[in-house]
Amino acid sequence: AAGAVGLEPGGEIKATVVYPATEKHLQKYLRQEVHLVRETWEDYKNITLPFIQSQSFSIQWVYNILEKKAEADRIIHENPDPCNGFVLVPDFKWNQNQLEDLYLIALIHRRDVKSLRDLTAEHLPLLRNVLQEGKEAIAKRFGVPGSQLRIYLHYQPSYYHLHVHFTALGYDAPGSSAERAHLLEDVIDNLLLDAEYYQKRALTFALRADEPLLKKFREAGRV
Repeated sequence: AAGAVGLEPGGEIKATVVYPATEKHLQKYLRQEVHLVRETWEDYKNITLPFIQSQSFSIQWVYNILEKKAEADRIIHENPDPCNGFVLVPDFKWNQNQLEDLYLIALIHRRDVKSLRDLTAEHLPLLRNVLQEGKEAIAKRFGVPGSQLRIYLHYQPSYYHLHVHFTALGYDAPGSSAERAHLLEDVIDNLLLDAEYYQKRALTFALRADEPLLKKFREAGRV
């Protein structure tokens, strides 16, 4: 088994247990040195994308949610449009018993957008739907206004199907650090400035010492 133990905002102890735990799970919860990678668009095309395509990252669990084969009773909101729609569900890290560590995930219906790197101005209607409808759904269900939400995307993401994080602003959520989180409103503004913004700029992210992608960047002389 693998997992983590933390102190909840209310003073209670929260534990996450993963069983059965693979080697990847075990490594995730071990303290390791990390390195910052500055990925240019050329790095993405030549290093990161081939690495992603060579791996068998299973996201069937995402499709199961989108197809209502799993967690249908946990859906907070859905826009069923196949191009510009999404499903909003509570993240597994949130037990929904308190609002201090509120955490939800928006999973888009489209299956051709892996990450921030794929986004162009074409996706603005989708991103606006996630932003506006997500805020409205959370305000209606949980009474938390949009001004108290941190709404962002990860790069690198933990799985390659575009998703957006909604967390309580006062919650120091995992992965909300500057080198990983990109605020959704900033992403929208950037795409308005340049339709291919994320196919042009360099992006910074952290990799653990044991991660195979870091090895690829080292082999290419980029770290």
